[in-house]
Amino acid sequence: MTDWEQLLRSDIRSMEPYTPIVPFEVLSRRLGRRPEEIVKLDANENPYGPSPLVKERLAQYPFYHIYPDPQQEQLRDALADYVGVPAEHILPGHGADELIDILCRMFLEPGDVVINVPPTFGMYEFDTTVNLGRVVHVWRDEHFRVDVARIAEAVQRENLSGAGRVKLLFLASPNNPDGGLLKPQDLRALLELPVVVVIDEAYIEFADDTSFAPWVLSYENLVVLRTFSKWAGLAGLRLGYGIFPAWLMAHLWRFKQPYNVNVAATVAGLAALEDREYYTRTIAALVRERERLYAGLRRFPFLHPYPSQANFVLCRVEGADARDLTEWLKLRGILVRYFQKPRLENCIRISAGKPEHTQVLLSALEQYARERALMHASP
Repeated sequence: MTDWEQLLRSDIRSMEPYTPIVPFEVLSRRLGRRPEEIVKLDANENPYGPSPLVKERLAQYPFYHIYPDPQQEQLRDALADYVGVPAEHILPGHGADELIDILCRMFLEPGDVVINVPPTFGMYEFDTTVNLGRVVHVWRDEHFRVDVARIAEAVQRENLSGAGRVKLLFLASPNNPDGGLLKPQDLRALLELPVVVVIDEAYIEFADDTSFAPWVLSYENLVVLRTFSKWAGLAGLRLGYGIFPAWLMAHLWRFKQPYNVNVAATVAGLAALEDREYYTRTIAALVRERERLYAGLRRFPFLHPYPSQANFVLCRVEGADARDLTEWLKLRGILVRYFQKPRLENCIRISAGKPEHTQVLLSALEQYARERALMHASP
């Protein structure tokens, strides 16, 4: 009998899968709760959802039976106005995840190196591995800060080794899962390296700092990725975009799938960019809740929250088990993200939600604290 799995690439047969977050309808079945009874704070989604204008435009659009514009001209023009960069430098994607994968497929030959700076978003390592690249980790420090000198050393060492050329460096700003920002002086230093620097700004709308997108016009080895998933509440429609140097855009047009962005995502994205007033309010509301969440979490002696510029707060659990806490909250319909990996040992990440979500979570944590106190007081 033929062993069909032997036809697969050997690295695919043994690779570790990426762990995704599941949606409300799946959670409802698993938890035995109605969707409205679930406080979902595990995936950094926008609980306010898309604006009424987005829903209206999606309902009214008459041409879902027609293929989308392969060059997304109308969307790129609207994005140019939003980002402040000419449309000629902008490429939409089926989520920013697709653009990460495209970059890896375009740049990496077998054995080529991607510099990853963990703890960070897991898709950089996943796409590198899928595309036969080699990941070299340069770990952040205990405060999740980037070590520019060690990144430079890694680039030089790997290029001299002859084992594969360093092609890409991925950095998220704000970083996921801690919410910290990359310093402009650090980016300037990294752009001096012989590597394409990819800045993932999925959460930049929640930050006090400004985007690095305009820098692409001055640096030919800089790419900036953005998304509609977080600020615009369009995670389910998968719409992202990248700002690329001119020399790379010519290759991207040849390489990408012609209809990579679907019509519904385009309609929603255009409406979101038009309805700035709605999103200004909801983004401000989420930033307020992030700060309220951070202040509330600091009250609990078993939690050490980190300041964040994104729409979430990372907590190190101290004197308790983070997995047990995550499961305890899940039984009460409250979902947070659990981590148990290097530099994220015994950690949870909590998304900013609506005020009532924050209150439910903090009340539950107070109950957890009381139960812990009673347990430790028992003889």
